[in-house]
Amino acid sequence: MEFRFEHFNFNVLDLEKSMAFYEKSLGLKEVRRKEGESFTLVYLGDGKTSFQLELTWLHDRSEPYDLGEAEFHLAFTATDFAAAHKLHEEMGCICFENKEMGIYFIEDPDGYWLEIVPNRS
Repeated sequence: MEFRFEHFNFNVLDLEKSMAFYEKSLGLKEVRRKEGESFTLVYLGDGKTSFQLELTWLHDRSEPYDLGEAEFHLAFTATDFAAAHKLHEEMGCICFENKEMGIYFIEDPDGYWLEIVPNRS
């Protein structure tokens, strides 16, 4: 028996705002969508790997999600780390930077953290 990563989920309050953020900040695009009576699922992909980020929008939800201590995150490599940092700085979404490790984090509209690391391969 084998298992492989498929997708990861973030619940969002404003689907359009979140989709715009992920496209502008990370180049993620909608791969597929599932509409339900009370929810919408949008799967975003990078066009290079099969891994997807699932954004779940519960139509009647209006209060922000409790992210606890937010000690979880997704990580992305950047082929042009300096250009990525500049873009995210201009967007005002950098929430933490560790220059010693050569990484930083950006925060999405719902408070989820995304780690940006240079491509070290």
